[in-house]
Amino acid sequence: MITGASSGIGAAAARLFAAEGAAVVLMARREERLRMLAGEIEARGGRAAVAAGSVTCEDDVEKAVATAVECFGHLDGAFNNAGWAEAGRLLHETDNEVFDRVMDVNVRGVWNCLRHQLPAMLACGRDAAVVNTSSVAGRQATGAGSPYVAAKHAVLGLTRAAAAEYGERGIRVNALMVGSTRTELMDEVLADAPALEAAFVARSSQKRMADPVEIAQAAVWLCSDRASFVTGAAVPVDGGWTAA
Repeated sequence: MITGASSGIGAAAARLFAAEGAAVVLMARREERLRMLAGEIEARGGRAAVAAGSVTCEDDVEKAVATAVECFGHLDGAFNNAGWAEAGRLLHETDNEVFDRVMDVNVRGVWNCLRHQLPAMLACGRDAAVVNTSSVAGRQATGAGSPYVAAKHAVLGLTRAAAAEYGERGIRVNALMVGSTRTELMDEVLADAPALEAAFVARSSQKRMADPVEIAQAAVWLCSDRASFVTGAAVPVDGGWTAA
């Protein structure tokens, strides 16, 4: 199950997971884009199902998990990647509505997903893995808006708590600390605050933004048996942003 799958990191991950043999359930609000992506995956011999909806709506998440079980028999992997951000405003200039939306998508969304994914994974009686998308903003203030920094810290907290609670039950839970990545969301942020691009790139040792597929590769690895002894981790995929 991949959330935020209609573009960017989520869409790149869907293609990679499917190429490695996983059946994927695609969740995002934009159903038409999901169906186009599912068609592309199926044309390449993969398996994909569409579960359009918002991670902020618990009913939508519940339906997406049910789709995985109904279409493919079980759920043993999840990439909770949906997110939203706004930048360029000081904390006291940020509207409450912005704070609420950032927290709803980034924190409530992960919460909703975990609450329904974990029972489904326990029910299937096999090892499973969850990857949540956090950010370098989950470790330090990055220039992103203060609600986003707070939200991504919270994602790491949820990840570590879930890893501790479900490790003995065969479920690994990890997070990606993602650096600046050229996604649709990033383009929207930079459209509102163009000056941030130089700062975002300057902090990376590689002096560039990531391609979405570079982040997706890490998610695929963490969900695979190749990462069987990795849980509760905050894995930096940030071009060296946090190395210093």
